[in-house]
Amino acid sequence: MRRNKVVSIAATLGVAALALTACSAGTGTVDKPAGGETSASSGGGGAATTMLKLAFNQPENHPQYKALDEMGDRLKERTDGAYDIEIFPNETLGAQRETIELVQAGTIDMAFVAGSLLENFNPDFVVFNLPFAFDSQEHQSEVTNDPEIVGDLYKSLDDQGIRVVSAFHGGIRSVYNSKGPINTPEDLAGMKIRVIESDTNLEMMRLMGGTGTPMGQGEVYTAIQSGVIDGGENNQLIYANLKHAEIAPYYSYTRHLMFPDFIITNPAVLEAMGPEVEKIFNEEMATARVAEAKYWKEDVTTAMAAAEAAGAKFNEVDSKAFADALAPLIESKLSNDVVRDIHAKVRAAAK
Repeated sequence: MRRNKVVSIAATLGVAALALTACSAGTGTVDKPAGGETSASSGGGGAATTMLKLAFNQPENHPQYKALDEMGDRLKERTDGAYDIEIFPNETLGAQRETIELVQAGTIDMAFVAGSLLENFNPDFVVFNLPFAFDSQEHQSEVTNDPEIVGDLYKSLDDQGIRVVSAFHGGIRSVYNSKGPINTPEDLAGMKIRVIESDTNLEMMRLMGGTGTPMGQGEVYTAIQSGVIDGGENNQLIYANLKHAEIAPYYSYTRHLMFPDFIITNPAVLEAMGPEVEKIFNEEMATARVAEAKYWKEDVTTAMAAAEAAGAKFNEVDSKAFADALAPLIESKLSNDVVRDIHAKVRAAAK
């Protein structure tokens, strides 16, 4: 498992530049039009490996990282060394919005991004960023990877250099802060809470009683610590893994959102694979989703214990009060036939 951990996109581009120089001298990395960076095999003289660079904003112990790391090894084995995946964790290639642009430009091959960010490219993606859309982790995985439900939506960004190739469970989000437990929307009054950059998430936090403040995940700890913001809204794993319990110990189970995390690529990457490799790629992606779901459930228990040890205090909330507050958002966002149809299919699959 050879997963690179660079410190910046500048470093990556610098390495690429050196590799291309080496190529011109007849050694090392060779140029390839699309579908990743192709490098000579470690044994020398063997077939070249196309290394798919994947940007990831969480640490290496995250379930998604572990599942995709294993997928890279299986992909390499099944393609006889032709393809592998190189994961860059901890926002080392930039915040998620920046990595979307890098995928569009062909600078990197894939990125893990929060579902809500794709609203900025097609507003219909809001359908998976609505409160209480999914009843369970299993329900979410089933409908967000059903081609009959999402096929057209996931291909709708092709002309912008983006294709969704899979949807993974991204946890159930709740609110946490540095001031005190939240029980009702009124308790969030005056609090600045970090949200993902999308109009829907900003409006969601406003209806929940707080003020949404968009920023990259890597900035949140320092922002809470310095008082720039009062807290965030996220799942237990991120809360624990990023040690936010140290500076925002009050975690309140609003459970307001369960949106998927998407793996995106540039359509040119898939075209470069060819049908046979793309079929293997899709099969291994499906296997990775199953592994991630298992890891997620295991890691939540561990994460909660770690957060409690760091001082976290968990509390239930008035669920009805938050559901009532967010109902107008759901109604307002089901604004066209596409999102109404997808939302209806998603809800029907839960029954």
